[in-house]
Order: sequence, then C-alpha cells, then structure tokens
Amino acid sequence: MANHFLAYLYRLQYIERWSLMRNTTSENVAEHSYHVALIAHTLGTIAREIFKRDVNPDEAVTYALFHDATEVFTGDIPTPVKHHNPHILANFREIEALAADRLLATVPAALQENYRPLLIGKPDNPELNKLLKAADLLDAYLKCISEMSAGNREFATAKRQSEEKLRKLDMPEVEWFLTHLAPGFERTIDELSEDEQGDGER
Repeated sequence: MANHFLAYLYRLQYIERWSLMRNTTSENVAEHSYHVALIAHTLGTIAREIFKRDVNPDEAVTYALFHDATEVFTGDIPTPVKHHNPHILANFREIEALAADRLLATVPAALQENYRPLLIGKPDNPELNKLLKAADLLDAYLKCISEMSAGNREFATAKRQSEEKLRKLDMPEVEWFLTHLAPGFERTIDELSEDEQGDGER
C-alpha cells in the first residue's frame, strides 16, 4: 500500500497565504514553514547562547517545519476570519484536529508514533510552545516589513498588530531578534551590500 504523507506535504507549496490582502510578493505555506523553521532555530540559538536558557534549537526546527502541515487539507484560513468570534475559532480547531488525524493516517504505520507529536497537539515543553508562537509571529511581522518597504500600505495594520503581539510575549530573544536581525528586511540588496562593506571598514 502506498503512503502519501510526503506527497501531501509537498502540496503545501500550492496553498497561498495572505489571501485577503494585496501582495507585492506571493507566499505559500511551504515557504512560510521553512521561514518559521529558520526563525525558530535562530530564536532557540539566541535563547541558549545569549540568555543561557535550556532551549534545543534543533527540536524547535522540527516542530516548526510541521506546524501548518494540516493546511494541506484545510487551506490557510486568514487570521481575521479564524479569530472573528469564539464559535468560528472552536469550529476551526475541530476541523484542524480532523485534518491532523487524516494526515497522520497517511504516514507509514511503522513511523506514525514519530510523527504523531509533530502533527497532533503541541510540544510538552511550554517554553518551546512559546518560542514556536514567536517564530510564527515574527515571520508574519517580517512579511509586513517587506511588503511595506515595497510601498504596499495594505500591510500597515497587520504590521502594527504583529508587533504588539510580539511585545506582549515579553521574550528577550524576540527583542534581541527585533533589534539585531529584523532591520535588514527593510533594506534593498544594494543597501545590504553597502552595510557589509561598511562593517568591513570599521
């Protein structure tokens, strides 16, 4: 019997994000998952190396890669729709759980217990859960910065809301990220190169 787990996951590249917004650059769920994994690893490394916390960046990456896997069945439900009221959110969570069960059933039986925690539920570690949430929010925030830098005011409110949510997390690794890494997303490729040359001259 064929197992279609990876075939389904590869189809995340066809699920578009930000569907209610005018975009200068389109983004799909596969791209988003990769970016969240990058950010999760970076946040985990910052937390461990700079703030001396017991965080495993590799574990964060693994969970981040699968955090939106069920959207291969549900599609990407825009946040304003999903959170419009508690009834809609509760219904969506139920649909999401059914999608997770369906996706897990496509994993070869001998591997299912390895993928169960990645597809169903959340990590047992609350610190890891918070870090994953921060990585997801940061990717949205960076998307907003990129769009606004391209002159697209459509993302102004989303940027403000994302930034407010990030500040409320009260995570030093997020503040460090926003100070040291996020500003580069406002620059063009030439400006990034000029910054590198400037750093080399100091």
